[in-house]
Amino acid sequence: MIIAVNTRLLRGDIHGGIEWFTYEILSRVVRDHPNDRFIFIFDRKYSPRFIFGDNVEPVVTGPPARHPLSWHLWNQHMIPPVLKKFNASVYVSPDGMVPLGGSIPVIPVIHDIAFHHRPDDLPFLKSVFYRRFYPRYAREGARIMTVSQFSANDIATSFNIPADKIDVVYNGAADEFYPDRGNIDDILPDIDPGQPYFLFVSNISPRKNLPNMIRAFNIYRASGSSPAQLVIAGERFFLNSETDRMVRESDYRTDIIFTGCLGRDQLRRLYSNALALLFVPWFEGFGIPVVEAMKCGTPVITSTETSLPEISGNAALLCNPADPDEIASAMKRVATDPELAADLSERGFRNADRFTWDAAALAFRESIEKVISKK
Repeated sequence: MIIAVNTRLLRGDIHGGIEWFTYEILSRVVRDHPNDRFIFIFDRKYSPRFIFGDNVEPVVTGPPARHPLSWHLWNQHMIPPVLKKFNASVYVSPDGMVPLGGSIPVIPVIHDIAFHHRPDDLPFLKSVFYRRFYPRYAREGARIMTVSQFSANDIATSFNIPADKIDVVYNGAADEFYPDRGNIDDILPDIDPGQPYFLFVSNISPRKNLPNMIRAFNIYRASGSSPAQLVIAGERFFLNSETDRMVRESDYRTDIIFTGCLGRDQLRRLYSNALALLFVPWFEGFGIPVVEAMKCGTPVITSTETSLPEISGNAALLCNPADPDEIASAMKRVATDPELAADLSERGFRNADRFTWDAAALAFRESIEKVISKK
């Protein structure tokens, strides 16, 4: 079998959920299927660490796909000749973008369709591009992969796609996440030794709902609760003026700490020593930080919306993302009730066992085989 894959997101350091999905699953599928040939298609110079085996042939075809116009050019004009040249059996695209109208079956991985429900959370051109093309990518797919049953149902309903055409390939959490209590001074030099903190992990963009989590933090601190800090670990994406304003106006702004992007070893230690993960976004297709925190034994406060009840199981405190008072109440419960925190930690361990990258790789492979069996 000749499996061509869009690997343009494998570049430099890996931070985002789609990048980890691509890296973790492909490294396993390549390893476990040495008799298959994999064509990894990059849009720029690649790192040898992303060539996971001798059965991988890397191909670079430009121009670099960095914005909507170049995305379209790359997918519709640069990818098809590569697929034809190597006589690919199937093309899998972890970012969901696929050639339209080709003869080779394609499988887009559509992680969520937040852009369909919350178009204003994105820069204008990206929002227009996603809403125009992703329904077409979904219809083009011989099958579709997505990362939760919520997203599967949402794609089927919103884009009028047969539900039996969609395969759920849950994300996992890496083995690097486990309880790691101890000193974090080298990660957070601005935090006092032993100072409690709530932790947010993700990119910083409107759908992550940081303004309401900062409002909740203000309410928590103003109530006379412990002088905990709020640590925000992640890369700034776009449209963050409201978040910046909330920080500036907070009476506790000196206790709101931005770390930027961190590696897994640093994140593991931050998760393990936090009072709780505070992750209450408006919209998520999966929510990898929830599972990572649970693997570290950290209580989780998350959202009642979209995929998060499904992913968190019965092992988290769920809050309405529109209600800072409710979020602040959950923060206070975790901070002041050791028995509750211990119970959430124990239930989190069990829940996290549902999600592994090995299981994801198996489901990924099964989706491909469904397509090949019909050729």
